[in-house]
Amino acid sequence: MNEIATSTDKLPAAPAGPKRITHKVRRAIDIMVAGDAKTITEAAEKAGLSREHLSRELSKSDVNTFLQQKVARALAIASARAGAVKTELLDSTSEHVRNDASSFVLGLAGIRPAESLSIAVNVNVARAGYCIDLRPEPGEIIDEARANPQVIEHE
Repeated sequence: MNEIATSTDKLPAAPAGPKRITHKVRRAIDIMVAGDAKTITEAAEKAGLSREHLSRELSKSDVNTFLQQKVARALAIASARAGAVKTELLDSTSEHVRNDASSFVLGLAGIRPAESLSIAVNVNVARAGYCIDLRPEPGEIIDEARANPQVIEHE
């Protein structure tokens, strides 16, 4: 049998909404995101807060989420500007700049040149501090020579 809730039954508590972030803390976050302050101390001073209070507020999850959202918005705007700069550089008078910009843009599109394998070999043995002789002794098996290389010191 279904029971109907009466006014004496307890209803579940409504979920608490996000906590209010004070104007001064919002101002300090705006200062930090804009780059007008390099440290928490400097941002707190400009917003009229103590460093300790701002630090405590920034450790709260709702304030931290607000800060991350502000940073994400600022980076989204900056990425649009950066994209416009890369596009403008495609028309640069410098061939080197145009090449770098086009490689970057193509890389974003997933188009990359084939990777080439490059090996640098120093053939000036007289300048080396140590040389490892990997040549096998006459009559030795090659695998044993690799397992026990001889070290020759040059000065």
